[in-house]
Amino acid sequence: MPKTSAFPKALEVLLAIPSFTGLDTAALEAIARIATWKYFDAGQVVFLEGELCAGLYIVQKGWLKAVKISLTGREQILRIVGPGETFNEIGVFVGGTNVVTVEVLEPARVWIIQREKLIQLMDEHLPLAHIVTRNLAKRVMYLISLVEDLSLHTVETRLARLLLEQSTGDVVNRKRWSTQAEMAARLGTVPDVLNRALRSLVEEGLIRLERHQIQILDLQGLEAKAMTSE
Repeated sequence: MPKTSAFPKALEVLLAIPSFTGLDTAALEAIARIATWKYFDAGQVVFLEGELCAGLYIVQKGWLKAVKISLTGREQILRIVGPGETFNEIGVFVGGTNVVTVEVLEPARVWIIQREKLIQLMDEHLPLAHIVTRNLAKRVMYLISLVEDLSLHTVETRLARLLLEQSTGDVVNRKRWSTQAEMAARLGTVPDVLNRALRSLVEEGLIRLERHQIQILDLQGLEAKAMTSE
């Protein structure tokens, strides 16, 4: 079970959440009073798809992944969630059940706002309702974009887009948990196909693979690849 709320720390965390920017002090304090936190080790499951939704989750530190898992065990990563981000907005409003499974990639501290209490606060604080609704709309638009990517673009194109999204300058730093299996699951493919796509980008002189990072050698070329359709 989540540990007891620590109001000062909860308020500090909420103030650093970009999506809560502009929320009035009264609403932030009301959320902080009901927020509880839990620590997760790498590999732990935060919740399973189909379970009752505990509420809205806020990541203070660590990285997690939201996935759909087929009957054969194959994963499709829908989203990677990191510090300062919220998740499970859809679960809060869809019948009170989780629509994905969330697993921990590296040790994480997560704050939880109980579903029933959050809905009550949204009735009491209209700006909070607007923020949560806006975040929910962003999640839906992201999923629409993901479906479009999976349906209309090749693995090479999706890979090029992912590298551009993750790059800082001309470098993509790879976290310890960012294995090829994880990357393949995020791109909706399997490791063998991902390996071929990576080799293709290398052979075209667009990237160079290094142990803990990927070097972008031809930014314009990679951008052109990211815009290619099937």
